[in-house]
Formats: sequence, C-alpha cells, structure tokens
Amino acid sequence: MTLSRRNGLPVVLALLLWSAGRANADAGLFLEEPFGLFGDTNPTGHAAVYLSRICAASPTVLRRCRPGEPGAVISRYHRIGGYDWIAIPLIPYLFAVDRPEQVPLYVSAQTEADLRDDYRRSHLLEIAPNGKNGKRPDGEWIQLIGAAYDRKIYSFEIETTEAQDERFIEKFNTSRNKSHFNLLFHNCADFSRSVINFYYPHAVHRSFFVDDGITTPKQIAKSLVAYSRRHPDLQFSSFEIPQVPGTLPRSRAIRGVLESFLKSKKYALPVAVWHPLVVGGLAAAYLSAACCDSNRHFIQRMDSESRPADIIADLDSNHGVKAGAASGGAGR
Repeated sequence: MTLSRRNGLPVVLALLLWSAGRANADAGLFLEEPFGLFGDTNPTGHAAVYLSRICAASPTVLRRCRPGEPGAVISRYHRIGGYDWIAIPLIPYLFAVDRPEQVPLYVSAQTEADLRDDYRRSHLLEIAPNGKNGKRPDGEWIQLIGAAYDRKIYSFEIETTEAQDERFIEKFNTSRNKSHFNLLFHNCADFSRSVINFYYPHAVHRSFFVDDGITTPKQIAKSLVAYSRRHPDLQFSSFEIPQVPGTLPRSRAIRGVLESFLKSKKYALPVAVWHPLVVGGLAAAYLSAACCDSNRHFIQRMDSESRPADIIADLDSNHGVKAGAASGGAGR
C-alpha cells in the first residue's frame, strides 16, 4: 500500500474508510514527525498505535468496533486528565472532526484551534474541561486531536486476530489507567512498544546502542519492519498520512537520540570544541551502528528529502502489499 505526497488528502480519507470495512484487522504504529519548539529541541517525534477493530467507548474505555467504524488511536500522554493512556477515534485523532466530509483541505492556525475546541466541547470535557469563564483551556489536550494538521504521519500496520483484540480490550479496560509518564523511560514510544509486544511478544525493542536505552518512535518502527521481514506469513503494509496543507509550519524529520545530538549544531558544535574525542567517539558509534543495521535503507529514506512513497517502496519491497487497489493505482 503506497501513498505519495501527490496522492493527497482525499485518497487518504478514502483509504481509511475502506480499511474500516475489511474482514481482517490491523495494529498500526503511527510514527509522527516532530513539530514546534519542543520538536526542535527533541526531534524524536511521537508514537501512537492505531487499532482498526477496537473503538473508543470513551477516551478511557475500549470496545469492539461496530460495522463501518474505522477504529481508534491509543497512546500515552503527559498531564492529560491524570491518565496513562487515552484512546481517540481515528478521524478525530487525525482531523479533529467527526466525519470525513468535515475535514478541511487547507488549514490555518485559527481553523485548527477552532476545530479542536469544538470537538473538545462536544466529546472531551471530562478530560479537558473548560478554562476560566468557559474559555478554551491551555494544556496538552490538543495532542489528542487534529494530529495531521501539525505533522506528517507514517503508518506501519501488522495484522491482528479477533482473539488478540478481545484480550487487549479486557486487559486495558480492567487495568489501572493512571499517569506515570516519564520522558526517558515511560514515554509514548515505550507505550507503543508495550502495545505491539502485547500482540506479538518481543517483536519490537529499544536500542541501548544508538538511543542510549531510551525508547524512540523511530526505533520502534525499525523493529516492527524487521519483525515483519522475519515473519513474511503476517500481512504487513505501510503508508503516509500527509500533513494537511495550510499556513501551519511543516513538521520535521524524525531522529533517534544519538542521531539528534550529532545532527544538531547547537548541541554537537559546543561539545566538539571542548571535547572533540567525545563527539568523534559518538559519531563513530553512530556510523558503525548504521553500517551494521539491516534496516539502514529505512533510516536513509527517513532522513532524506525524497518522496515518502520511496520510503514505503523500500519497506514493501520484500513483502506482499495488501490493499493496492485502494490507493488509487499507487499500489505496488
């Protein structure tokens, strides 16, 4: 399943709706590009998991989807209602609206803010109540909806079974859901790792070498791609959800921990002046890891300015691609 930048938003929406009617289901890792000031200082991006057969009865209660429902996106957040994880229906998660026909083809900062606040008032007051005098509150609740306005998202999907989904719903609905977010050891990528590993134990892992033991979204994506290559019997697909056109700044490339340090002049240059051997050693470690990495083409594609379709072409080169017809002739 391959979507390039020129396929655009209508094709993405058609594909998502078509996916809701499939007999089989998926767990999809959403690898999301960094944006804004925090993304500039921490360019590792965000990770979430899309579950095509599991829907959100509420932001903190899961249920089986009804026919035609496109599933939900679940992730770990910091300081939102005191919860560890929150689940949002797919379309609102991406576009902060209830129905595909409501998605704007061009968005400004004001449009984004208005759409998010309208959706919050209709559906999220329990976890994001009104501010003073009934106004829109500050806070990180904005991360829950309208993700595709702020950043480009890559999806890596692997098949799941009904039995797996039932066990997942039971576990998450009966387990304690209290926030223990920690940027280093209990972040969004750690949560996504736990979700993927629930379905396929030991499928994805952190890297102690290039990420200093910190779980990053990019490492989880690499691990999932590698797992799919080791298990060609499992259906695997990938596609890009483009950032919605508009006046908002474009999101940036996703990087790992060591990679972020070496490619950031404001961090690497001062250290290189005072401790050149340190930077040289880190660079050698990074290059060594890249040379020995069987998924190095994935890294190079992510770091380049080439079309996102080229990334997917590389990932799909060793796998049968499902749903090619749904991508408007772009399938391989």
